[in-house]
Amino acid sequence: QVQLVEAGGGLVQPGGSLRLSCAASGSIFSINVMGWYRQAPGKQRELVAGITRDEKTNYSDSVKGRFTISRDNAKNTVYLQMNSLNPEDTAVYYCKYILRLDRRGPEYQYWGQGTPVTVSS
Repeated sequence: QVQLVEAGGGLVQPGGSLRLSCAASGSIFSINVMGWYRQAPGKQRELVAGITRDEKTNYSDSVKGRFTISRDNAKNTVYLQMNSLNPEDTAVYYCKYILRLDRRGPEYQYWGQGTPVTVSS
């Protein structure tokens, strides 16, 4: 059973920083893509950033230059460093992994439970 557990959310003032983490547990063969999504109240879930196994990254335009995604393959963990936060970044942040449970099997996608981020003075 694979589980993704996020940490690091909270309340921060505008201009501040937070670092989110998402760690996977369970029997995993490989994690191909790790990503962060967010969902603000009344809005659809949107991609924030993604990172491939060979560490190619992509970001939404709204966070480019402020957020940095990174991964630690040895720990099955992905991080999201968020700087220069503004109230529009307020949302529940979710991690998503696309992974294989064994070498020949299909890819599966798993989601974390979400961690809230509130940017307010």
